[in-house]
Amino acid sequence: MLMKTWVIKVGGAVLNTEEAASELFLKMAEIISHSSENQFVLVHGGGALVDRWLSDAGFASAKHQGLRISPKEQMPYIIGALAGCANKQLMAQAIVANLQPFGCSLYEAGIVTKQKLKALAQVGECTAGSDGVLPELLAMGKLPVVSSIGIGNDGQLFNVNADEAAAAIASELNAELIFMTDVEAVLDAEKKSLHQLDEHEIEQLIATGVIVGGMEVKVKTSLRAAQHLRRGVYISSWQKPQNLAALVNGEHVGTKITP
Repeated sequence: MLMKTWVIKVGGAVLNTEEAASELFLKMAEIISHSSENQFVLVHGGGALVDRWLSDAGFASAKHQGLRISPKEQMPYIIGALAGCANKQLMAQAIVANLQPFGCSLYEAGIVTKQKLKALAQVGECTAGSDGVLPELLAMGKLPVVSSIGIGNDGQLFNVNADEAAAAIASELNAELIFMTDVEAVLDAEKKSLHQLDEHEIEQLIATGVIVGGMEVKVKTSLRAAQHLRRGVYISSWQKPQNLAALVNGEHVGTKITP
C-alpha cells in the first residue's frame, strides 16, 4: 500500500487554545482510522509562548520582516518554550486523541541548520538534510511532533521559522504540505479569501502592502515549497479541523499556492 505523507504546520496560537489542538488531533485520528494510507508529521512554532517567556524574563522581543531576532542570551528561553513546553503540550493533546506522538526537533527530523543572517543572531535556515528518524517513526505508526529548534554542524542552536522548517521537512519526505494558520485563507485588499495564488499574484500583493509581516513569510515560504515540491501547497485554518479532512480528501479549502 502506497502511503501518503502530510506535513501539517500549526502556529503557536493552537497552543493557546487547548480545545483547538485537541480537535485537530481528534480529526487526525479519525482520518487515520478511516484511511490507513494517510500519515502525518506535525511541525509547530510557538511565538506567543516565546513572547510570554521572554517578557517574564525581562527581555524585549523584536522582529525583522516577520522573523524573530534571536540573540544568544535569549536562546535558553526560546528553546525551552518551543522544544520543551510547546512540544510537550502538543504531545499531551495527541496522546489524549489516542495517537502515538514522538517529540523531536529539526536535527532528529533530518534537517541541519545554519545561521540565516548575522543581524538576526541565532535565527537559522534549513540546509541539506542528514539521516533523520521520521521515515522509521512513521513506519512504526508514530506521529512525529517537530519543534522549529535547529542545531548546526558547528553545534550552535538556532531558532528556525516554523513555516520554513515545515517546508524543509515536506521536501525531505516528498510530502504534501498544509499550513494551518489563524485565518481561513490569504486575504485580498477587501479582506476576501483568495482561492489560489501564483508567484506573480503574490509579488503584487506584497508590493501593494496587502500581504505583510508573518503572512508575507508564510506565502513566500509556501511558494518556494510549491516550486520545490512541484505541487500546490495549502494555507488553511486550524480553527476548522474539518478543513484538514477536506484537504486530505482532495477538496480545495483555504488558499492554494501554486508553483
